[in-house]
Amino acid sequence: MRQNLRMGIVAGLDSSSTFTHIVVCDTESGAVLREGYAAHPVEAKAAEVDPQAWLLSLGEAASGGLLEGVQAIGVSAQQHGLVPLDRQGNLVRPALLGNDRRAQVAAADLVDGLGGRQAWAEAVGAVPGASQPVAKLRWLARTEPENAQRVAAVLQPHDWLVWQLLGRPARRTTDRGAASGTGYWSAGSASYRPDLVELALGHSAALPEVLGPSDSAGMTPEGLLISAGTGETMAAAFGLGVAVGDAVVSLGASGSVMAVHHEALADPSGMITSFADATGMHLPVVHLSNAVRALRGTAEMLGVDGLEELSALALKSTPGASGLVLLPYLEGERTPQLPHTAGTLCGLRRESMKPEHLARASFEGMLCSLADALDVLRGRGVEVRRVFLLGAAAELPAVQALAPAVFGTQVVVPEPAQYAAIGAARQAAWALGVSQGALDPRTPPAWQGAATQVLEPGEELAVGGAVRQQYAATRDQIHPGAFGGAHPA
Repeated sequence: MRQNLRMGIVAGLDSSSTFTHIVVCDTESGAVLREGYAAHPVEAKAAEVDPQAWLLSLGEAASGGLLEGVQAIGVSAQQHGLVPLDRQGNLVRPALLGNDRRAQVAAADLVDGLGGRQAWAEAVGAVPGASQPVAKLRWLARTEPENAQRVAAVLQPHDWLVWQLLGRPARRTTDRGAASGTGYWSAGSASYRPDLVELALGHSAALPEVLGPSDSAGMTPEGLLISAGTGETMAAAFGLGVAVGDAVVSLGASGSVMAVHHEALADPSGMITSFADATGMHLPVVHLSNAVRALRGTAEMLGVDGLEELSALALKSTPGASGLVLLPYLEGERTPQLPHTAGTLCGLRRESMKPEHLARASFEGMLCSLADALDVLRGRGVEVRRVFLLGAAAELPAVQALAPAVFGTQVVVPEPAQYAAIGAARQAAWALGVSQGALDPRTPPAWQGAATQVLEPGEELAVGGAVRQQYAATRDQIHPGAFGGAHPA
């Protein structure tokens, strides 16, 4: 079907753990016409919250006529939150958020309860972790049994916000992306495993209907179309315009590597979590406990003023940092699975004991660790032709100088933007176009991709390979068998 959206505007809102950001976009080009922002009236590190705080923030962000003329809205929200409802649709207790780590023991119980990691990987494409809703349900059943008994339905943050915008109808919905992070919906079979809800909670609970990528959840009382919505990760990927062959490396205190793939992956090791995306494809993700925290720790050790100064110092060194290697497992590590280990600094010789070598070793160590995660995906047949590098640290000169050679591929650094909100708006435009008969439900609107800076490995490719070999030799010596006794590739 030819893409021929009628002139109009749509909105995308991203309700993260700390703020709500709204973008209003042109339906044809995707150009951002106006924006709104509001912080959530809760502590950023809170493990639980009254969801009404999300609505208050949304209302503030949308004030001043921001949504005037908008025809459709898409909702992106923080992932892995659990909103438990009773039979009347009221909150049983405050929502449990994705950063809540109290369910670690509950997650381990669930792994044993289904017969091990392999059984979980085959069932839902992921081994339960503390953040997932299925583990939170188990924690609730064990810790707050009276509340658990009252739970009649479970939603995630984006599901709850969509439901509220629609006026709390009898029908509750979600999408493939958000559902794939619950621990009781399989991206591979595109179906729920209600038996896993019962295993966790002790009884059944109503689950939201899973909508397709271009479906609409309904119309608001004011006549606005609401699209299916999705989780932040899926919305950001959609907003960036990533496709098969693309990987996204996120540089926060911790890190993650995800790629677009044609099928769900079952990984009993637990290193790969198999999410669904917002287009009908899949997003296998590998998480790391350490990324920029290794840079900040090195900056503090050297007494330099921030990451920009650390970057400049690192570029005074040479590839391989004079033999100095930092394994950046400062908070234990998820990939490889070394939860109780610590970081290691190897190769100390008189000539290597200089600030610039340690600075460079911190950047090389962080990037080699992320390259290991990329190779975990490549080892499962995931194609990676280019890497999108996200996060404030992606702007550092040392990161941009080293990443293409270490990753062994083209690196793309998008300009900073609210990609999750833009992805939600693009989804709204898709649902709107389908409802108008102007778009094919299989083909999203062809918005202009993110403005980017493109970095090529060039002649430094062999140098990057040597840096990785030095890092891998140290990693395998200190942690033999961390990746099955061999390089993760």
